[in-house]
Amino acid sequence: MASCSMASAASGFVIAASGVTSNTSTTRTNLLFSPKTHYNNSRLIVRAAEEEAPPAPAATAPKESGPPPPKPPPIGPKRGAKVKILRKESYWYNSYGSVVAVDQDPKTRYPVVVRFNKVNYANVSTNNYALDEINEVP
Repeated sequence: MASCSMASAASGFVIAASGVTSNTSTTRTNLLFSPKTHYNNSRLIVRAAEEEAPPAPAATAPKESGPPPPKPPPIGPKRGAKVKILRKESYWYNSYGSVVAVDQDPKTRYPVVVRFNKVNYANVSTNNYALDEINEVP
């Protein structure tokens, strides 16, 4: 029965393509759906059209400038530094670990990855921390 309804539904689609050319971006497609079964007065018409792309901007000569701007200073502790954990809800609160990596993106919420000698309940020995949740130990 499902194949019968699919066949009757498929017979209600009409696709007409006009204005299609090979090397331009002008495309117009018309789709008309008129179901044959229950609702003879309802129709769904979908039209899609693509317009020409704007011309490419003229290539400008690169400006001759001095040396590139200096890199910003690195954030967070260096790799291998010993840190004390200040996050109270952490398994490793008030314990020490070593920094594995620091993400230099300023939008990252927890940029410092710390590895510990002791594993937690889930058998994990690393965790990410924010810059204000760690304290570098000399």
